[in-house]
Amino acid sequence: MKPDEIKKLEAYFKRTFNQAMVVKARPRKDDSAEVYIGDEFLGVVFRDDEDGDLSFNFSMAILDVDL
Repeated sequence: MKPDEIKKLEAYFKRTFNQAMVVKARPRKDDSAEVYIGDEFLGVVFRDDEDGDLSFNFSMAILDVDL
């Protein structure tokens, strides 16, 4: 994922959800980035550029023990 896309996504997450959210590039992956609150991993945001329509999909798993 491009650095400018990561910055835009991080600004969106901070504005929409929580100021402590951080988006980080993934090593060896260029189609996704990791989302954190502080040091806690939340999920992965994927870049989807199918048919020329750019979108981003956020995937977050919630473990039963966390509920």
